[in-house]
Amino acid sequence: MLTGAHTVLFADDAEAARAFFRDVLELPAVDAGGGWLIFALPPGEAAVHPGPAGETRLYLMCDDIAETMAALGARGAEFTAPVSEERWGLVTSMRIPGAGEVGLYEPKHPSPLRPAG
Repeated sequence: MLTGAHTVLFADDAEAARAFFRDVLELPAVDAGGGWLIFALPPGEAAVHPGPAGETRLYLMCDDIAETMAALGARGAEFTAPVSEERWGLVTSMRIPGAGEVGLYEPKHPSPLRPAG
């Protein structure tokens, strides 16, 4: 059976991206050898949307987007879009140095990670 998911982000500057995950997002990590950090992620969920096959997006979820943005911004995160209200939640994006952008959102939809109610 499945035991987890391993997400890979490709980066022009892997060291800068790893430093962001370590220092700004403060994700726990292990050194898999030679400084190759593997980060723990919060529990996740997967959704399948219509669109071009093979396209993927990473969104990090939070309970309070304003509070999370303030905390991450104080540690150096750069947000690349204003918060917008979508049908499925409040969303923005942030720059990962050397690795593009990821989304940040406060979901409104039911989640298999949280009990209903």
